[in-house]
Amino acid sequence: MSRFASQRISQVPPYLFAELDKKEAALRAAGRDVISLGIGDPDRPTPDFIRDRMHAAIDDPSNHRYPAYAGSTAFRQAVADYYQRRYGVTLDPQREVMALIGSKEGIGHLAWALVDPGDVVLVPDPGYPVYRIATLFAGGQPYDLPLLPRNAFLPDLDAIPNDVLERAKLLYLNYPNNPTAAVCDVAFYERVVDLARRYNIAVAADLAYGEITFGGYEAPSILQVPGAKEIAVEFGSLSKPFNMTGWRIGYVVGNAEIIAALGIIKTNLDSGQFTAVQQAAITALRTPDEAVAQAQALYAQRQQTMLEALRQLGLEVSPPKGSFYLWLPTPPGYTSAAFADAVLQQTAVVVSPGSAFGPSGEGFFRISLTVDTSRLQEAARRLAQDLQVRWR
Repeated sequence: MSRFASQRISQVPPYLFAELDKKEAALRAAGRDVISLGIGDPDRPTPDFIRDRMHAAIDDPSNHRYPAYAGSTAFRQAVADYYQRRYGVTLDPQREVMALIGSKEGIGHLAWALVDPGDVVLVPDPGYPVYRIATLFAGGQPYDLPLLPRNAFLPDLDAIPNDVLERAKLLYLNYPNNPTAAVCDVAFYERVVDLARRYNIAVAADLAYGEITFGGYEAPSILQVPGAKEIAVEFGSLSKPFNMTGWRIGYVVGNAEIIAALGIIKTNLDSGQFTAVQQAAITALRTPDEAVAQAQALYAQRQQTMLEALRQLGLEVSPPKGSFYLWLPTPPGYTSAAFADAVLQQTAVVVSPGSAFGPSGEGFFRISLTVDTSRLQEAARRLAQDLQVRWR
């Protein structure tokens, strides 16, 4: 650790992908054709109608000035309209909607806005690493909520000790889930809202994959639950449904008090999103559902391709109902890191070890379906034919 680094930096856990990254680089240097199924970054271009709006917005000189911190009135209204249309949830665009430079910005800064040193934050395990790291940066104490197969990868709310609930300030949730691809229903959110209201816990629902769903399943919003706006905010992103990861545009909606506190962090640490990007995002939010339907169909087809290859290895898995990931058990005798290394060495395919997402991720690995279909098919062929590992 650098002699200049702060104590909070030293609390960041080791990056378990680092050694795998080195081995991947060595294989590439040796001339191997490496296919990465490790990162959840959509490979398809942003749809034409969104890019066309961006081109026009860039040519408007009025968009080149500092944007409003909370987002333009038009963007916040578009988000409110989307929530009314999609979920039947009414939002005040002035107080209950705020634009973000990608939802990650708001998720990470939320702990700074709500958590004092020593406060408990309820963190899903395995989960998106930002939840835990943001908690540590704010001086909070993460309390792991194991996401286990026996509970359909939902946290067991009844198992949280009362003394932990009394000290908890914030609960992070994420469905459809990264990394497990699990989903939830409104009934689960009803239990969450009841618990949070009883113990005065703020809830941060991460709905980044809300439009990536399959088989007739529709992901709910926590704000559909009566009383949810008393304690909850929800983070949304245009990255996944519209292939806009590089654009960095998202939003937070819900409890006005929580959003105001987050806004204080935002106004002091960054600025608003480029107005032209907001205008392109408005076009995306107001478009008919064809673009989202196309994304859903593409990932469903890719699911099927990969699941068929895994069945040849003896691994039977039901198609997930949400996200563009597969969360799969490692074969007997392998840790998740050792298995990821074996896959890389034997097939030149990168998969993510489950332990990188938290202690309860051990014994699993994650496959991302965000590569071109032809490359995914090649990866599937290698796993089926070249991987010297079997589940049966």
